[in-house]
Amino acid sequence: MDVTLRPFEDDDVPRLRRWLAADHVRPWFEQPDDWMAEVEGRHGEYAWISHFVIEVDGAPGGFCQSYPFSASGEDWNGAQPVEGTYSLDYLVGEPTLLRRGIARAALSLLLERIAAEPGAERVIVQPDRENAASRGLLRALGFAYDEADDLFVMAL
Repeated sequence: MDVTLRPFEDDDVPRLRRWLAADHVRPWFEQPDDWMAEVEGRHGEYAWISHFVIEVDGAPGGFCQSYPFSASGEDWNGAQPVEGTYSLDYLVGEPTLLRRGIARAALSLLLERIAAEPGAERVIVQPDRENAASRGLLRALGFAYDEADDLFVMAL
C-alpha cells in the first residue's frame, strides 16, 4: 500500500465531517464542530495548523495535522518547553483501512515534515487514556510516555 499526505482541500470538508461521525472515530474526537471550524479556517485564523489528507493508493483514507504548540494557546505540555514543541492529531477515517499500518505510515511521514520545520525539537501528543491503539502506535514510533504529565514525547 502506498501511503502519502496531501494538503487538505475544500472538497475534503464533507469527507472529514463523515469521518468524525464514524463509530470508530467519534469517541476520540468528541468536539467535531471544533475540528471542522479549524479546517474551514485553515487559510485564516487556523493557518498555523498544517492539515493533511492521508491517501492510500491515491484515495482519501484519513486525516492528520501538525502544529507548533506555541501557537495553540494550549497548556497541557507539562514540563515540556513550549518553544520548539509541536503536536499532532490523526485519524484513519475509512473502517476498511483500520489495523493495516496506515496510521503508522502516515505518522512517520508527518513526523518527517515536523522534523524539517525550523526550530522543531520535539513532538508531544496526549491521546485519550482509553485509546489503547493510539497509545500503542505512539510507543511503536518511538515516543516515550511521560507519566507525570500524561503525555507522549519524541525528541527530533
